[in-house]
Amino acid sequence: MTPISLTVNGTVCELDVPPRLLLADLLRDELGLTGTKIGCAMGACGACTVLVDGEPLRSCLMFAVQADGRSVRTVEDLATPDGNLDPLQRALREHHGLQCGYCTPGMLMAITPLLESGQSLEPDAVREAIAGNLCRCTGYETIVDAVVEVSRR
Repeated sequence: MTPISLTVNGTVCELDVPPRLLLADLLRDELGLTGTKIGCAMGACGACTVLVDGEPLRSCLMFAVQADGRSVRTVEDLATPDGNLDPLQRALREHHGLQCGYCTPGMLMAITPLLESGQSLEPDAVREAIAGNLCRCTGYETIVDAVVEVSRR
């Protein structure tokens, strides 16, 4: 077991973990943050995307020990503590950018840094940001429309 300390959604977590435990498994199984999905388990689908020190990363490709001393944000950090959705979550609902919802947490986390930059986004910038996230249901256009709308608010 290896001792690690990381900040997850603003809370410092000190744990002893097996050296080969994946960050996705730590988040889901040890911390109960099941919003992070495991789709392909090889970094191709983007369902497990979280922010590590503000950058979107695939948590299925990162060992938990690699997150030692770092800050991790999951989709659970987007809504307010009382359950109010963040603007992007609301826009995805309004634009029908959710269908089965499996890709949604990874999409949200891939897009969040762009929206937090405060810039107005064009559709091509959104498409580039989500290029590594697969969605089998929406055809992506409704997701792009929702992000562009939120960026212009």
